[in-house]
Amino acid sequence: MAQQETEQPVNDGFIVDTEDCEERELAHRERGTSRPITVVGNPVLHRECKDVTVFDEELAQLIDDMFASQKTAEGVGLAANQIGVDLKVFVYDCPDDEGVRHTGAICNPVLDELPADRRVLDDSNEGCLSVPTAYASLARPDYAVVRGQDAKGNPVAIEGTGYFARCLQHETDHLYGRLYIDRLSKRERKDALRQMAEGTPRYEVVPND
Repeated sequence: MAQQETEQPVNDGFIVDTEDCEERELAHRERGTSRPITVVGNPVLHRECKDVTVFDEELAQLIDDMFASQKTAEGVGLAANQIGVDLKVFVYDCPDDEGVRHTGAICNPVLDELPADRRVLDDSNEGCLSVPTAYASLARPDYAVVRGQDAKGNPVAIEGTGYFARCLQHETDHLYGRLYIDRLSKRERKDALRQMAEGTPRYEVVPND
């Protein structure tokens, strides 16, 4: 997701992803290699990704590369298909509305269905590294819980509020073949694509043939 920007302990079922963020993110980046970003129209972005079934050094390297790519593109979240990899994994380095930084990775994420009393919509601007230079207002719940596995296959859950909740929903959508512009009206989607066509990405992208 575009910004407006070690094993983790578990607390009450949710990972603690707010500790040592700078050190953990830097360690990933130093081991990783930045890759260009795929953009809307690339087939890998428009279909559900494959489940992660092997939790090995290759997956760990992918996560490192994703952190490096995310930093280069100045994003707050990145899904594997955004660098052309057909696997259900995303990384994030994102603040919530209180300014608390959250950093981590999750495989095979699934969003919890929220009870009606938790579905408070936040109608804020949203952008995407795969739709560079475009932004649109999109209502999403201001609270999200995503469950999946860490890089070693252990079950994890992540809780987010505000901007971070938006990030969790945005990145999970990516892995099921949905971009944020797919949630817009036809007119709004057309406007976002116009913004993209008129803009110049600040990072390397993969041209669509």
